[in-house]
Amino acid sequence: MRLIAPRWPAAIACIFPCLMRAAGADAPGIEPLQQQIRSIAAQAHGKVSVACDLPASSLNCDLDPKAHPPMQSVFKLPLAIAVLHRVERGQLSLDQLIRFRPEDRILPQVYSPLQDQYPDAGVDISVNELLRLSVSLSDNVAADILLRIMGGTSPVNAYLAALGVEGFHLRDNEAVLHHRASAQYRNWFEPAGAVQLLRMLVEQSPLTHEHTNLLLGWMTPSFRTRRLDANLPEGVRVAHKSGTSDVDNGLAHATNDIGLIWLPDGRRIAIAVFVTDSTTDLATREQTIARIARAAYDAGMKERPAIR
Repeated sequence: MRLIAPRWPAAIACIFPCLMRAAGADAPGIEPLQQQIRSIAAQAHGKVSVACDLPASSLNCDLDPKAHPPMQSVFKLPLAIAVLHRVERGQLSLDQLIRFRPEDRILPQVYSPLQDQYPDAGVDISVNELLRLSVSLSDNVAADILLRIMGGTSPVNAYLAALGVEGFHLRDNEAVLHHRASAQYRNWFEPAGAVQLLRMLVEQSPLTHEHTNLLLGWMTPSFRTRRLDANLPEGVRVAHKSGTSDVDNGLAHATNDIGLIWLPDGRRIAIAVFVTDSTTDLATREQTIARIARAAYDAGMKERPAIR
């Protein structure tokens, strides 16, 4: 004899599986912070990839941490580290003057305080000032001049690889990106690799203490931005490097920020958030980054260093 299962009303039949889904049972291995980040990421209406790290903790922000998001101006941080390495090897000096040539300009208009100040070029700029402009102000022309004196993108890739940083790929300079939007997808940084570089910078910096502090100073703005630091408590230090693309036909290719967030006990969260191919407005994209950073900060505050 075949037993016939009772036909429960749909609302009752759904109770158990629906509760399981609400509790995250349909996503085994996903931790509460990751679930929170996934929920926040949904507001971006695009692809969001995240990674973070906090020493002596189980902090896990992973959301597609091995993705290849277009990094835009985030590349200026690895570039600056590579240039400072050349300085330490004696191949460059911070006070060395570099000619800003007319052919270095990116035309028509591109974001560049340097080019705005000297629209005809033809002036000498120190390596120190080119670095400051690139990291602090995300100056596109200054960054391309630094790439020129480095010998192009290949030496930067090679240096990052020599450091053991994974998932970094720089192919084109700002001039190419300015004239060919599709090229930006050839410059990518895995969030996990970005976090690896940030952690290295403060734990085992490849640079001298002096140059590391100089770089972190350039990365720490004197004002609150709308990204990683926007929703954090007043007084929390954040050293970061953002990256932003143009918006083409309603599609924002890249809205990014990577950086270090200081906790009161002195530990630093290294975090990278990349928002790719989003169809929402800038304020929403930036608030996505800010909310993810706050979630990571709050989770980090609950973590205590392991006692050894």
